[in-house]
Amino acid sequence: MQSLSRILKCNASLYFATMKTPSAKTYLVGGAVRDQLLNYPYSDRDWVVVGATPQLLLDQGYQQVGKDFPVFLHPQTKEEYALARKERKQGSGYHGFICDFGPEISLEEDLSRRDLRINAMAKDDDGNIVDPFGGQQDIADRVLRHISPAFSEDPLRVIRVARYAARYAHLGFKVADETMALMQTMSAGGELKTIAAERLWVEFSRALSGRNPQVFLQVLVDCGALQSLCPQWPPALSNRVLQALSAAAEQALSVDIRFAISCAELTVDECRQLCESLRSSKAAQQLAQLYAQHIPLPTLTDADAILATLERFDYLRRPELLTDFTAGAALLISENTKPALNMLKQAATQARQIQAATLIDQGITGKALGEALRQARVEAIGRIL
Repeated sequence: MQSLSRILKCNASLYFATMKTPSAKTYLVGGAVRDQLLNYPYSDRDWVVVGATPQLLLDQGYQQVGKDFPVFLHPQTKEEYALARKERKQGSGYHGFICDFGPEISLEEDLSRRDLRINAMAKDDDGNIVDPFGGQQDIADRVLRHISPAFSEDPLRVIRVARYAARYAHLGFKVADETMALMQTMSAGGELKTIAAERLWVEFSRALSGRNPQVFLQVLVDCGALQSLCPQWPPALSNRVLQALSAAAEQALSVDIRFAISCAELTVDECRQLCESLRSSKAAQQLAQLYAQHIPLPTLTDADAILATLERFDYLRRPELLTDFTAGAALLISENTKPALNMLKQAATQARQIQAATLIDQGITGKALGEALRQARVEAIGRIL
């Protein structure tokens, strides 16, 4: 039997050397293989086991976690190992699949059910690449191309292709024309509406957190998915919004800010409906509605109006809201409007310096205290106008 230290390195052939069935074989698959070939950083590794049964893995100490099909956690590394499987579409949506698995399922059959050719490669324990669908050529050509018409059976793949396009845009990847055409057909067919809102927000937030969030949204616009999923968004996003998203990524601004930027040209009501349909986080929704309400930023010359604006930002209790608003707004507004944004920040600083304790020491209490406090803040803001 091989040493435990080598087992901990996830050596697939070593692991199965401990089994009584030499026909069982393990392959590294999917994203890890793709990113290795691209010399792109990755953290997760997924494995497919061919020629094995669930009991075989259970006997070796693996923990079964999959409900719809057998997925197992390695006893030491906790990486996921799945039995080779085939899928049959039954019903609508991205959950409507029946999985067939067993020792007779081949590696190629398992790879054929995947979305893109670049994701349908495997690597054996000797480092040999198994590439039955031309994934390596697509990597060389920098193209995202679906494997077969079965791509259309899972509407979530439209969102994921847009996410891949954004993730690898800096490497020159584009969506293949035939894949874009299929995505357009899927978007027009309405099945994207079967994707759970919670799942949509997971995909959107992941894509918006990347280095090219504007590419993600542009691909969804190009294939008609954005309008199909979220009709509140316009049929085309403006260059102003797309450029601001790109700049937000360069500045490593938060996902909430990036999402809010994408909502900047919506009405407050459209923004609310969009956030509800996406099940966006509460923080993202609140910030997005502030963008929808206050951009374009009006010229602020009256101290009372400035304080009223700050109060809508809850500037005393939640200073981060104003900070996040101004960070993204600076990327959206014109140069001649930026003095107003700077004035808003300076006014908040002045108003925060007025403390209730000073007025209480003067004997002011109750309703009069609130009125005096607000008036003192208006006067403080007025001194910097």
